[in-house]
Amino acid sequence: MNSTGAAAPASTPSPAAHGRISRRIGAIAESATLAVDAKAKALKAAGRPVIGFGAGEPDFPTPGHIVAAAQEAAADPRNHRYSPSAGLPELRAAIAEATRRTDGIDVDPSQVLVTNGGKQSVYQTFATLLDPGDEVILPAPYWTTYPEAIRLAGAREVPVLAGADQGYLPTIAQLEAARTDATRAVLLCSPSNPTGAVMDREQVAELGRWALEHGIWVISDEIYQHLTYDGAEFTSVLAAVPELADTCVLLNGVAKTFAMTGWRVGWTIGPTDVIAAAANLQSHLTSNVANVSQRAALAALTGPMDAAWEMLEAFDRRRRTIVERLAAIEGMTVPTPRGAFYAFPDVTGILGREIAGTRVETSAELAAAILEHAEVAAVPGEAFGAPGHLRFSYALADADLVEGIDRVAALLAR
Repeated sequence: MNSTGAAAPASTPSPAAHGRISRRIGAIAESATLAVDAKAKALKAAGRPVIGFGAGEPDFPTPGHIVAAAQEAAADPRNHRYSPSAGLPELRAAIAEATRRTDGIDVDPSQVLVTNGGKQSVYQTFATLLDPGDEVILPAPYWTTYPEAIRLAGAREVPVLAGADQGYLPTIAQLEAARTDATRAVLLCSPSNPTGAVMDREQVAELGRWALEHGIWVISDEIYQHLTYDGAEFTSVLAAVPELADTCVLLNGVAKTFAMTGWRVGWTIGPTDVIAAAANLQSHLTSNVANVSQRAALAALTGPMDAAWEMLEAFDRRRRTIVERLAAIEGMTVPTPRGAFYAFPDVTGILGREIAGTRVETSAELAAAILEHAEVAAVPGEAFGAPGHLRFSYALADADLVEGIDRVAALLAR
């Protein structure tokens, strides 16, 4: 009561007491790969001859028949309207058929959710499966988005680091040591971003059987499945262990195989109840994926693969070139990647040295020195849960790749 006997007005919390940005969103780390790519592009725009090895993005144009399908779709009025949130029925059916044809997995279209790129698939899967207090076993090195999406769901990632000495592939013993009563899921990414490591069929099956035994969900990111080399063969965990069907989610998309990163079409495959719940989330989050992009993805999945195989041949050539050149640099250990389009050298043999007048103690400092003095952009291993490494994407022109690595070699040889 105030002096007049009237009730005192309720106090209004100070905006400063709450903070302008929510703690949940404020805690998100920027995508390191996109940040490096953006910085490289900004320096190039400022006139510096920077060569970027940062973004995992094919440098090829999207194949012509896919672009033509999109142009035709753009002129069709039916694509100017909302469509089902879970995806165009014909695209969901094509994804199911491609999964059956390529992986030998029988999938009903009702088990498919079309998403705005692979990242939305990752985010929605974790949001759908995880509750606060849950844990996800996350083999490291890992893609930068995984831990952020896990934390946004209120859960916690449990990194399991496999180094260059074991080909960046975790053992079941390592995974078992990380398992607790709170373990809800394990993340599988083979072929791997950032290392290019590929699990063989028995390794995939062993992981799947272990997860099945302990009632753990397997979330398998398979977006690099068509990018393998040296006789390495991709194996889907659900093909290796069909009994996982009720506790397994597959993530995929057209971005890497068909040079369609900008079209933003990915998908999630899983049990019908999980897909229905994730589709419900998507109906409130983004509604449907752009119809023209969905029509383009349909053309990619049902059309010829010639252009994709030509790109794969180029990636293989660049892979051999970058491994040879990086391995010749004193202090770098470079396991040969058998998939994706990344080299992930261990650079601990370089740390502690003076480079261009500055002692570098971490891979983040090394990446900064290489960008500043060699004008080459690579992503430091800290972003992938693996300090002491650098990631170089070899999805760039052959001449740029050679010049870029030669610049790095020259800088480190001073």
